[in-house]
Amino acid sequence: MEIDVLGEPYESHTIDLGRDDEGPVVATLVRRRAERPTRRAVLYVHGFNDYFFQTHLADFFAEQGWDFYALDLRKYGRSLLPHQTPNFARSLTEYYPELDESARIIRSDHGHDQLLVAGHSTGGLLTALWAHSRQGQGLVDGLFLNSPFFDFNVPWLIKGPLMTAVLGLSKRSPYRRVPTAELGLYGQSLHTDHRGEWTYNLAWKPVISFPVTAGWLQAIRHGQHRLRAGLGIDVPILVACSTRTYRGKGWHEDLRATDAVLDVDHIVRWAPGLGPRVTITRFDGGVHDLTLSGPDVRAEVFRELGRWIDAFVPPPGRPEIEVPPAPEESVA
Repeated sequence: MEIDVLGEPYESHTIDLGRDDEGPVVATLVRRRAERPTRRAVLYVHGFNDYFFQTHLADFFAEQGWDFYALDLRKYGRSLLPHQTPNFARSLTEYYPELDESARIIRSDHGHDQLLVAGHSTGGLLTALWAHSRQGQGLVDGLFLNSPFFDFNVPWLIKGPLMTAVLGLSKRSPYRRVPTAELGLYGQSLHTDHRGEWTYNLAWKPVISFPVTAGWLQAIRHGQHRLRAGLGIDVPILVACSTRTYRGKGWHEDLRATDAVLDVDHIVRWAPGLGPRVTITRFDGGVHDLTLSGPDVRAEVFRELGRWIDAFVPPPGRPEIEVPPAPEESVA
């Protein structure tokens, strides 16, 4: 691995994924190691119009004794090449090879026994589907979904008839741009050049999102339909989101304390269908990426995440909880 664009202690490794109809394709695996050797690792996957830059998230896990990895998917962030359409995919399964290879590197090459996968927004939808498809293989030990993209935050008329009409283009013209609102309010609430507290590469995460294409829209819709039909993920899952969705059309201070991208009620509605062990937690004052919320809220997010990990993804070798016998067994 080489020194990452973030500088030490971050390293990165380019994953060669061959070619597609636009040319060569790569993904990028970023690593930040804990202070002491550990066999526990977390793999973080970003959302749409996004890439990994949240070093405070990596710091949290490293301080808890986890090696932290983040994957910039093909055509995103570090992996976006000049000849490519940003963020484009025809199916979410196109991302499975880089997820598989990342898991192989983390477990086989780097010697980790335990893997927690964390996905934000579109990354939450993707990692849930991938974890379901890899159940029984021992690749994943837990799943943390931060405001996962389980449904479109649009009125029924757009989600139903109009979207169906637009998606008719996906096979004939997958690269065709689909008109969307471009206010960039969420981006304004985050970046220091506008109204936020975070600094990141605007070429990789622009304030006004990269254009949505018909092919990508079809990929998301198909993935959401599969998820909402019910999954069977066989590891503990933490689903986290804000308590409120922002409904305004212009700037308001509520943008600093609500999810301005997704309908949080959709997340809560569909989360129980992920598998048999799902914990749902909501944060008052949380924004779409909960780890980018205001200081008090993100501190609570990390506290809750830490408590959940201790309970559901404990270190290997921790003794099992002893279950007391039933009264009739004691008598016998």
